[in-house]
Amino acid sequence: MKHIPTFANAALCCIVLFILAAVSLPANRAQAAASTPAVQPTATTQPVCDTSRSIQVSGSALVNVVPDRALVTLGVQSNGVTPRLVQAANTINTQRILAALHAIGIESKDIATDYYVITPIYDDYNSLRIKGYRIDNSLAVTIKEIGKINDVIIAALDAGANQVLNVDLYTSELRKYRDQARDLAIRAAKEKAQALAGGAGTQIGCVIHIDENTWSAYNGWWYGRNQNAASMSQNVIQNAAPSAPAPTGDGPVSLGQISVQASADVTYSLK
Repeated sequence: MKHIPTFANAALCCIVLFILAAVSLPANRAQAAASTPAVQPTATTQPVCDTSRSIQVSGSALVNVVPDRALVTLGVQSNGVTPRLVQAANTINTQRILAALHAIGIESKDIATDYYVITPIYDDYNSLRIKGYRIDNSLAVTIKEIGKINDVIIAALDAGANQVLNVDLYTSELRKYRDQARDLAIRAAKEKAQALAGGAGTQIGCVIHIDENTWSAYNGWWYGRNQNAASMSQNVIQNAAPSAPAPTGDGPVSLGQISVQASADVTYSLK
């Protein structure tokens, strides 16, 4: 019977130890929390854009580029008494032109029929009597070696072409120069806004709105109008360095430059 008090004493000791541990645990947790520095949340403050006061400006830019591609449109006009005869004559001349272009390095994939039209020819304006037929056939030739542009024209005329309908000059890196002109236009708009705001005794803030326009044009004479006059209204004019020296020649086509232009309307807030 002596074992009963001993067992009771052991149970009592366990209960006391459990109570002491339960009481001391929150205190230890509180002490640990107090010793650990609290991490303060970092809040990034975004600048407030005041749209109640604003300024709207426009910026323009022009990048002059030496063209490295050309599109020449050649005309092959043939006349005949019957449709069969005029078609045969036009086909012979067209095949001669194609052979001549292939001989100077123009590939077939770079030659395409632009349009092909057969029209009757009457005795006179009021007559219904057809005395023959005419074919107007045009070939669009893409020239990737810009130095061959005059060679292409001469070779085609010698082979049977009787019309040079159009010569378009362009650049194969339009995206590059278009982005360049756009960046210059945005910069010009910002500089103008800063100057105007500074004159009024304030500063520009954030961008509220942007409208952009980009285009390209041949920088030279066109039907008697000098397109260089358009550059007089530009904020920024830049001549882009050609990736390779511009070819020169004694032919009738002068490369000159093409103009890649961009403009932007930008609205800024005022501080």
